[in-house]
Amino acid sequence: MASSSDTANAVRGFVPPQNDGERRLMRRVEELCRVAVSRGIPRYTGFLSDREQSLAQAACNKAGCSCIRFWGGFDAAERRVLCIEPPDAWQEEPLAYLQCTAYGNKLPTHRDYLGAILGLGLERSCVGDLLADPEREDTFYAVILADKQEFINAELTGAGHCTVHTACIDALPARLAESRERTLQEATVPSLRADAVLAAMLHTSRTRAAEYIAAGRVEINHLPLKAAHETAYAADIFTVRGVGRFKLAAIGGKSRKDRLFISFYQY
Repeated sequence: MASSSDTANAVRGFVPPQNDGERRLMRRVEELCRVAVSRGIPRYTGFLSDREQSLAQAACNKAGCSCIRFWGGFDAAERRVLCIEPPDAWQEEPLAYLQCTAYGNKLPTHRDYLGAILGLGLERSCVGDLLADPEREDTFYAVILADKQEFINAELTGAGHCTVHTACIDALPARLAESRERTLQEATVPSLRADAVLAAMLHTSRTRAAEYIAAGRVEINHLPLKAAHETAYAADIFTVRGVGRFKLAAIGGKSRKDRLFISFYQY
């Protein structure tokens, strides 16, 4: 029988590609690795989600390529570019930054800015994290692919119900990294069943959590959660459509009532 320490240390193993899109991503990364190493030139992907980064890492491992890093513009970035940079190759900066200032009464949200940028005809892989300025409510910062900076700067004139002015900047303000620190919440759960963990995160009943899952509104690590009884692991990211995203930061020991301690935060 597994001990509570075994449970706390358990993490989800690698999940192989689940569809044609994920298999294409892995093949593309393997090819980028081969080109970069054989020609001694750097190669980069677009921005990748957590799930895509896991697949990309597996593809690099399969290709035997270790000269890689993931970079999203700052240390705590969620969306990151895979940088394949052979030794002695010239270095390129794959990312760029925009400062967006809105003018109007109802200021744009993260969703408004993302929709406005993608509405220019760009793919999601062109856009990294979008960050609200903690000191200026009218300002957002966008991490984007370097070769799209000029285009977005010229074409993005509005978001939501507001006029937007953009400016190219060399780096993100240091205060943004400080504002990204998450507030940990703690709870106890009877087990690591997904519905039990999700209920604790949402401060709701397991019945309600199970309804979200049955309705197909829940993903774990960007993959659909198919059943309420599936096991949750440390570092899992729960996405509940229309509600938010949560990360199971840590799993602790057991309480006197034989319940498991968990720590989590909301994005």
